Amino acid sequence: MTTYTILIILSALVIFSYLFDLVASKTKLPSVLLLLILGIGLRLLVDKLQLHTFDFLKILPTLGTVGLILIVFEGSLELKYEKQKNQLIKGAFLSAMIILIVTVSVITFIIYQITGHALYICLCNAIPFSVVSSAIAIPSAAALRSKGKEFIIYESSFSDILGIILFNFCISNQQISISSFTGLAMSTGLILFFSAISCVLLLYLMGKLSHHIKFFLILSILILVYAIGQSYHLSSLVLILSFGLFLNNADTIQHAWFRAIFIYKNLSTDLTQLHQLSAETAFIIRTFFFVIFGFTMNIYELNNRTVLANGFFILVSIYVIRLIYLKSFRKENSQTELFIAPRGLISILLYYNLPAELKIPEIGASFLFMVVLGSSLVMSAGLLASRKGIMKPEEN
Repeated sequence: MTTYTILIILSALVIFSYLFDLVASKTKLPSVLLLLILGIGLRLLVDKLQLHTFDFLKILPTLGTVGLILIVFEGSLELKYEKQKNQLIKGAFLSAMIILIVTVSVITFIIYQITGHALYICLCNAIPFSVVSSAIAIPSAAALRSKGKEFIIYESSFSDILGIILFNFCISNQQISISSFTGLAMSTGLILFFSAISCVLLLYLMGKLSHHIKFFLILSILILVYAIGQSYHLSSLVLILSFGLFLNNADTIQHAWFRAIFIYKNLSTDLTQLHQLSAETAFIIRTFFFVIFGFTMNIYELNNRTVLANGFFILVSIYVIRLIYLKSFRKENSQTELFIAPRGLISILLYYNLPAELKIPEIGASFLFMVVLGSSLVMSAGLLASRKGIMKPEEN
């Protein structure tokens, strides 16, 4: 394959992704679903032509990690904090935490019934299927109005963070003891402290940089700090969410010393440019990630009725749990919020980060693909139904 052929393919993928976004804005059909289908189509074409390709699984986790960082950061840059939103934020956190815990418990039981493996191994394998993907949920939330959109951004981001915390905790502690929870409390406190310091330092750096290229430097520092934190099993996604929130709300801090040191003349313009850059970079990364994920899947395994049946049970459990919680504790929700609980980028990353000795053959990549694709289809159906007015309209 020549250099020019590669350039043609890469450019065409970006153009298709842009067209898919236009289709998504008109039809409420998630662009991620279209990207997955495109990846599957390319795989079928390559198989038919018997072409030799690169092992894309080697770069998939890296692409996914960068995409996750950028998408959460982009979403957090859209959030304005106000005191009256405390209830919404608290509700989003409780929703993410309770639904995650209950879903992990139910899916652990399902996997145990399917495979008969030890409960600890089933628990580790259940976590990737239980986390709402902010990478898909946040772009899809554009279909909602302000309160619903903010709820989904907060909830999916909290779900990612809590999912990573729970995943790291389980992987690091095969035997649960008091010291396990002590370590969890210390690591959580450490990342919160580190996040506060990093937010202030990065804002100060933004104000002092005079070079015409500075936003990629800020993003590179964010990715660097995230990677360092994750290498020590710290939930560094807290830092990404915190920095976006801090930047977008720094101008509301009225302390004179803070404003004198950290608030500079072009902050508003810089925030607009940083948001635009992170959004466009996230768009590119998301495009390649989901096309490659669709390309790497062996869709022929979906002919396996056992995989389809077990994936169906997991999908049903995900939405039944979410329905019960939202109906019981979030009275003001629109019915559309029920369907915005996709599995995607974070689920794939957690799955591929499972140690080899903990992976269950029966719960393989095809099983994961089934749940990711199925949840995207359910979300698509829900968004399309809301567009046609079948569901209760979103409240302001």
